[in-house]
Amino acid sequence: MSFNSKLFRMSVFSAVLVLMSFSASYAQDSEFSFTVSNKTNVTIKQLLVSSDGKKYGFFDIGAGILPGKSAELVWSKSTDSDPCMQWVKAVYSDKSQSAPIKFDFCEEELDLEFTE
Repeated sequence: MSFNSKLFRMSVFSAVLVLMSFSASYAQDSEFSFTVSNKTNVTIKQLLVSSDGKKYGFFDIGAGILPGKSAELVWSKSTDSDPCMQWVKAVYSDKSQSAPIKFDFCEEELDLEFTE
């Protein structure tokens, strides 16, 4: 095998790695993520989300978001065709709920702050 052949293969391999890193970066950037900040004294156990403000589905937040803590959440790819504007309300560990608030989830660096 000649030196030129090895150099060519290394160049192609390097180009493929660069392209893969760009595509991985693009995939991460295309996800719709947002932060939820719990500024209450009660754990947020569930987030309810609705496009019309009437029928709510829940957003999986695991075990919950403790008072004074924040969590970054990512929308499921299955919701990519949903509208950006969504109504959101929190369900707390004491079973109370926040008032619904409309948010634009296409906004970059969106932080949902719950204070009540």
